[in-house]
Amino acid sequence: MSQLINNFPADGVVTINRVILKPEYTIDDLQERVAVLCENVKTYHSDTGFVGGFVALNSGSVSNEGSTIGQAVESPMKDKEALIITFWNSFEEHEASHQSETFQPLFQQVLELCENGNEEIAYEMLWSGAAYDPEQAQAAREAKETHAA
Repeated sequence: MSQLINNFPADGVVTINRVILKPEYTIDDLQERVAVLCENVKTYHSDTGFVGGFVALNSGSVSNEGSTIGQAVESPMKDKEALIITFWNSFEEHEASHQSETFQPLFQQVLELCENGNEEIAYEMLWSGAAYDPEQAQAAREAKETHAA
């Protein structure tokens, strides 16, 4: 497995929160509250299991090349759905972070924005990898052409 997130262990845990904004809130509200929450996690849990994370907003684009259901033009969740994805050394360390006195009030402020409540799923990493640089990509293509059946 090639590392995409620096220092993420091969047996680490990925957690994913799916946020669907209530109509009365904006992306700015989400960004502000999640930024404060993420800063708290970095400050208080970087040395107790937190490895990294990111937040992604539904852009509305639907890949018709990568989708097998219909040929949608735009996702109805555009600018309304976000994923908060975090990387941890272990599930136990993740759970302990949620019990932190500094975390809970900030987490509740994020939950106020959520139309869907919250369900945070933990995943075991099976694979991650960064793109090849141009020379590596060329070498990989040549190797496939030479050795692939």
